[in-house]
Amino acid sequence: MSTLDPSQGDPGSLTDHNLSRRSRTIVMKFGGTSVGDLDRIRNVAQKIKMEHERGNRVAVVVSAMAGVTNQMVKYCHDLNPMPVLEEYDAVVATGEQVTSGLVAIALNGLGLRARSFQGWQVPLVTDDSHGKAAIESVDGQAILSCLEAGIIPVIAGFQGVDRAGRIATLGRGGSDTSAVAFAAAIDADQCDIYTDVDGVYTTDPRIVTKAKKLDRITYEEMLELASVGAKVLQTRSVALAMREKVRVRVLSSFDQTDDQSGTIVVDEDEGMEKELVAGIAYSRDEAKISLRNVPDRPGVAAAIFGGLAGNGVNVDMIVQSIGVDQTTNMTFTVSKGDERRARQILDELREEIPYGELATSHDVVKISVVGVGMRSNTGVAATMFRTLAERGINVQVISTSEIKISVLIDAEYTELAMRALHTAYGLDAGKEDYS
Repeated sequence: MSTLDPSQGDPGSLTDHNLSRRSRTIVMKFGGTSVGDLDRIRNVAQKIKMEHERGNRVAVVVSAMAGVTNQMVKYCHDLNPMPVLEEYDAVVATGEQVTSGLVAIALNGLGLRARSFQGWQVPLVTDDSHGKAAIESVDGQAILSCLEAGIIPVIAGFQGVDRAGRIATLGRGGSDTSAVAFAAAIDADQCDIYTDVDGVYTTDPRIVTKAKKLDRITYEEMLELASVGAKVLQTRSVALAMREKVRVRVLSSFDQTDDQSGTIVVDEDEGMEKELVAGIAYSRDEAKISLRNVPDRPGVAAAIFGGLAGNGVNVDMIVQSIGVDQTTNMTFTVSKGDERRARQILDELREEIPYGELATSHDVVKISVVGVGMRSNTGVAATMFRTLAERGINVQVISTSEIKISVLIDAEYTELAMRALHTAYGLDAGKEDYS
């Protein structure tokens, strides 16, 4: 059974591709900044009305108003640093409930027929991992019934219901994932993610002023960029869109024109020209851990990294070098939030693995170059290392995948490295050829 297919033949299931349409079906998702106050909610309602007046069937997914979820989380932790997660979810899910109702009210005020839905009313069914639940199924029938009746459904993102009937939340950024899941369940033509940027850029334009907005990007490239620091889309939402072949568009809710451009996230096979490099991302959420004089014998790496993984600590980049006197040195990265826990685990392992020094550093940043064109082109890594070396930037750790190269460098060189690499790969606005 598909993770989002509640039953074979269900009109709302992902496997039913025979839905009759009088027009295109669009899911419009609005994030917290887009619905941050009543004026912004009025703006959102106008955008929904414009899409509706184009003759499209529109379903809407909303986040909580900016800052509301953080306040709900604070309330929970002020009362109890370790709240029962089922009750935690009951509290933090309320922000989306408020927004869905307010947006529906605004739409009704514009003469449109709209009604709000909570996750449990659809229903979007999750597992019981409260606070970071995974979607198990979505029944799209209630949404489809609204659309067929000319009613705009306004759905609370970020939330669903577990098999026991308890409200469950999907974790930070979960509204993006909700939107893609609903789009898949109703076989929508497109899922539009409205945010505070007007698309996906080749890199962070706040650092590199010559960054270019991309018209299109592949699922794989967007997934890699999201996973290494680009914050335009949530990683789980991109993975779900890629699996279910949902066309996703990123665009700004603050653009006052009727511009329908943005950036489309599509399958690699949709006739896209395979650029060598699609974008460059960075992540400051890195802590480097170095173990010196680790015994060089079979099973040591398994014990260290197995111990970390078994305690929920995710290790990202790894490098190992030969030490002295039959020892080795290991350097790896974890998220800054996991650094303290990682140190505790490694301290506990010290009797089993009598390593020497344990050193950590937060003054590092991960820079990643991403592009599907890497599969068929050589020299991407050489360009990266040469560019950094020419500017005196030392590479501490390297990791690669089929379409990505990441390096760890001193944080003080972040902006210099980003700008230099952006130019080296020919990504600066106004340039056509790769250097």
